[in-house]
Amino acid sequence: MEKIELKTVIPENLKKKRLDFALSELFPEHSRSRIQSWIKEGSVMVNSKNYRQRDLVDAGDVVEINTEQKTFGKDKAESIPLDIIHEDNEIIIVNKPAGLVVHPGAGNQDHTLVNALLNFDMNQDRLPRAGIIHRLDKDTTGLMIIARTIESHTYLVDQLQRRLIKRSYKTIVCGKLLTGGKIENKIGRHPKNRTKMAVIENGKLAITHYRIIKKYKHYTYLDITLDTGRTHQIRVQMSNMKYPIVGDQIYGKNLSLKKDIDATLRDFVQNFNRQALHAYNLELIHPKTKKAVSYDAELPDDIKNLITMLNIND
Repeated sequence: MEKIELKTVIPENLKKKRLDFALSELFPEHSRSRIQSWIKEGSVMVNSKNYRQRDLVDAGDVVEINTEQKTFGKDKAESIPLDIIHEDNEIIIVNKPAGLVVHPGAGNQDHTLVNALLNFDMNQDRLPRAGIIHRLDKDTTGLMIIARTIESHTYLVDQLQRRLIKRSYKTIVCGKLLTGGKIENKIGRHPKNRTKMAVIENGKLAITHYRIIKKYKHYTYLDITLDTGRTHQIRVQMSNMKYPIVGDQIYGKNLSLKKDIDATLRDFVQNFNRQALHAYNLELIHPKTKKAVSYDAELPDDIKNLITMLNIND
């Protein structure tokens, strides 16, 4: 295992602060929860003594951290093809295909993006969920950012929480929207069906911005950006507005077809069996260079074909 050896002296501005707080200020590349785990396991010494995380430090205290980089090795590597848009020593940008689950869970213990990343680089097992910073639904395609170091993981998670990573999507929804706009409501578990999400009063704040790319007779092609990243956020909010995403088998299955739709288009939409949602752009500050970077992924063929059919039948 890779050793982590850190040493610092508590400055004047952090005297009388909790040990875990002081260290999270002095070592921002490591999360506070990670620092707390080091303290609990006895890997942090203050003036050659063990402190608890809530103990107060004083100016001039010498702090030494000696630990090892842990692995998250319960998942196995699997040879699953990856569409790598970009990679360097700090991050990987992946274009996820439809049908690929992001990480193992109930009913999906393998054949996931985590398994693919462990096969791509065995060192990803040193990071939570193989470095995955955010998720996409199984049948949503597009860009995901993966950290390659603990420092980058901490930095990117913080960026995401502070809404500094811009995630943009393209989608086709049922119905003809008049204008673009902003959706701001609260999303949580559906009160009756716990596998679904819903707009509910005691949910978490969800903010989405949408812009019309093109209007069709019965559908609208949208560009969407997220301020927050709740589970199924775009799908739930568009369905709640009565403009569900084409092909959404959970939030819009019975609302995709209009009575006077062309027969050819009807057949095509009826057989479009996943949500027509694609994460096409990511913008962020690179964790190492601290420069703004942007990555793009073109639409997958099934959504391209859907747009072609809409144009033909418009």
